[in-house]
Amino acid sequence: MKRRSVAALVAVAVLASGLYAADAVDLKGINCVVAGKKPAKAANSVDYKEGKVYFCCQNCPKAFAKDTAKFATSANKQLVATKQYKEVKCPLSGQDLNPETAIDVGGVKVCFCCNKCKGKVSKAEGDEQLNLVFSDEAFKKGFEVAKKK
Repeated sequence: MKRRSVAALVAVAVLASGLYAADAVDLKGINCVVAGKKPAKAANSVDYKEGKVYFCCQNCPKAFAKDTAKFATSANKQLVATKQYKEVKCPLSGQDLNPETAIDVGGVKVCFCCNKCKGKVSKAEGDEQLNLVFSDEAFKKGFEVAKKK
């Protein structure tokens, strides 16, 4: 009887933690890491860099696993957009942030250390701009895991 009670408590704890994790990430306006323009769904996710990335369907995680490097910039951007990661330093220089340099990069507010870094990103367009801020190299310099509540 005790084993059943313990098993039931463990099952409830696991279920509750899963529900909390699903509720903690707001996917409104978040697109699939692979398909880009299609909305991401909580049911289609994989663990990535101490967080989760979300996809539109069950096939996209397979494509992501096959060539993670190809989708790293998009995945890193999604980690920030879903507030699983936060910006702590300039993604170009690794220096302290100046809030007066904030601009929108792919739907994410990003700050820089100075107007020179801001200008470099502002002049870039599309994928080039995203790569400057969210490539693995830039991501390591500027972002860290957000503390979980």
